[in-house]
Amino acid sequence: MTLSTADVKAKLSAYLKASEDELVVITRNGKAIAVILRIEDDEELERLVVAYSRQFQAILQTARQEIAAGAGMPHNDFWEDMEDELSEKRGK
Repeated sequence: MTLSTADVKAKLSAYLKASEDELVVITRNGKAIAVILRIEDDEELERLVVAYSRQFQAILQTARQEIAAGAGMPHNDFWEDMEDELSEKRGK
């Protein structure tokens, strides 16, 4: 379903209902600018927020570049360090 912003303003409740069955695309001057998407639960909302966060994507890109340059840490080493830190906190 594709809608103009004027239509959305006039009939938001109906489009929220429609989003239960399909993705609702909102347009301005014929260009897609947003969507109304059904969210099943808070975890799904969190995944969407993180996936579309420009700040989080920048952090991921930096991390990927560091790993590609050899500055990363092997998976097992990371988890061993995390377990060590947790053990230290429990011991205090």
